[in-house]
Amino acid sequence: MPLPVEPEIALPDEEFRLLRDLVYSHSGLYFDDDAKYLLEKRLSRRLAALQLKSYREYFQFLKFNRKRDQELEEIMDLLTTNETYFFREAYQLSAFADEIIPELCRVKLAAGQPRRLRIWSAGCSSGEEPYTIAMLLLEMHCLQGWQLEIIGTDISQRVLQQARRGIYGRSAFRMTDDYYRLKYFEPLDGSFRIADTVRQLVAISHLNLLDRTRMAMLGSFDLIFCRNVIIYFDQSAKKKVVESFHGALQGGGFLLLGHSESLMNITTLFTLRHFKNDMVYQKPSASGAEERW
Repeated sequence: MPLPVEPEIALPDEEFRLLRDLVYSHSGLYFDDDAKYLLEKRLSRRLAALQLKSYREYFQFLKFNRKRDQELEEIMDLLTTNETYFFREAYQLSAFADEIIPELCRVKLAAGQPRRLRIWSAGCSSGEEPYTIAMLLLEMHCLQGWQLEIIGTDISQRVLQQARRGIYGRSAFRMTDDYYRLKYFEPLDGSFRIADTVRQLVAISHLNLLDRTRMAMLGSFDLIFCRNVIIYFDQSAKKKVVESFHGALQGGGFLLLGHSESLMNITTLFTLRHFKNDMVYQKPSASGAEERW
């Protein structure tokens, strides 16, 4: 005989608001009233895993249990969207490789600064973005002899484990030219493993973008990718995160957002730069004299 199906536990409106606010205060992710069903379905797995009888008990667990931090990480794995692939938003990557990086190099050399580039992929998911950045930099002959460092961060431990493994199925290459797949990946049981020449440029780390203390520990960057991440934040959380990006960027550094994202009505700290391939945001330099093409 089939086993009896346990009845689903309903998420009352009050508990929904409590859990929604807790998730928001922790991560900046905001779920409006229309997302109640999504929250109920995804968090029901955690009630079952913890053998809790109500969402009220679950809320109390998240507030007071000694394993609350570990459980919050579990929630982030369930609630975050991590679909991505290599060479996403190609027009922006063309601006990055053909226009922005050459400009940054010229400015550094003219100022007598060290030949060093630090790039942050914020919300790196399973690693396709930071590894794409690394491949593009390795193709640039003008960067020979430069110290290159790419930091990939995400709030989800699950996808970070994938990024560290560096093994990808064919769907991750749907926008990848065969040249890159053949040069920078090794076949592995029907999948592909990223080459060590790429991996050695990338460091993968766990980070909550609302944790300003941890963000400050990353140091300063020449360029930050944060694509298709802040669309999940409300206005207040967006402002906090973008201000942290501004603090993390060196003067003249660049912030690259997703094609559907904008800083309009969020901040005036950045200048919108029009390149041939894309429009990106730039932190004004101390002198206010950014290079113009």
